[in-house]
Amino acid sequence: MIITSQFDSGNIKVIKATSPDDILLEINNDNQSEFYQWFHFKLVSERFVNHKICITDLAKSAYPDGWKNYQAVCSYDRQEWFRVDTDFDGNDLTIDFTPEYDTVYFAYFTPYSYERHQDFISEAQMAFECQQKHLGFTLDGRDLSLLVIGEEKPEHKKVWITARQHPGETMAEWLVEGLVRRLLDEDDGVARALLQDTTFYIIPNMNPDGSVRGHLRTNAVGTNLNREWQTPSLEKSPEVFYTLAEMQKTGVDMYLDVHGDEALPYNFVAGSEGNPNYNSRIQALEETFKSSLMAVTPEFQDTYGYDKDEPGKANLTVASNAVGHRFDCLAYTLEMPFKDNANLPDPAFGWSAPRCQQLGEDVLIAIRAVRAKL
Repeated sequence: MIITSQFDSGNIKVIKATSPDDILLEINNDNQSEFYQWFHFKLVSERFVNHKICITDLAKSAYPDGWKNYQAVCSYDRQEWFRVDTDFDGNDLTIDFTPEYDTVYFAYFTPYSYERHQDFISEAQMAFECQQKHLGFTLDGRDLSLLVIGEEKPEHKKVWITARQHPGETMAEWLVEGLVRRLLDEDDGVARALLQDTTFYIIPNMNPDGSVRGHLRTNAVGTNLNREWQTPSLEKSPEVFYTLAEMQKTGVDMYLDVHGDEALPYNFVAGSEGNPNYNSRIQALEETFKSSLMAVTPEFQDTYGYDKDEPGKANLTVASNAVGHRFDCLAYTLEMPFKDNANLPDPAFGWSAPRCQQLGEDVLIAIRAVRAKL
């Protein structure tokens, strides 16, 4: 047997692998951080033989509740990722699987590679309505890339979307890919109507260093970017520093920060009701977004989510709170599950990349509904 993670976004440590039914693994921490939860590795072994793969020491992982009722994803061709039988006993996650081919990949969620990211933003810039802008370099020297879609006119409303501040939340970039592809479809009426008076500023991957390193939650030096929005620095969080500087130049009329949640098996949003300047206008825009998205897709709901902040007690280091407060705008954190949408379960694939992409397309309808009221 061969077990390796020496590739883009790979993460696993082999403790022992004496036989197919005796494989013990651990997940490496994010660099300079105590966070660990993301795994991605390749198994080369004998086909049609049952394997029991145990990932241990998960009681101390970033989100132990995330393993309850969780099913790992795997793939033979790295294109189609499906769920496999997985059991969690409170500390050990056991994957019980009989491969049909010699080589199989396992991951916490469908990976979104850095190579695909580069292909995606390069392809997008070839559309008439889109340009790719370099904001700066990350600590590992990678590009922080912004897609500007639509004409940059003073009278246009500005919609900002960021994804993958937490690099292991790959569903965020899958959603953005679906949204951008629809927005750039010249035959799509929703996209054409939006681009008449709206400019989109989209960062598909806020954390390319953490993505390539196989991190769950932090950048190259162990910084949680979604706690840096009050005082970002070039030393710890250049990704946020450059993004906030660009936001200051363009202004922000609406902001979506796209994430994934380990524990909750639902799609939902978290607002900025704890912000000091939260008011009835922003609340009405929030309700418009939610009601519009629920009307267009059963994948979204507003029953389950995070507890709301008390008035004036928002954490202003968090992106959606910080941007909503600074620009007095609608600002939402959009969360998707690592597991499945419990309201619309799919035993074979769970919450998947294609469903993320479709939700991204549907989000444009909610954005248009909000845009009409700005």
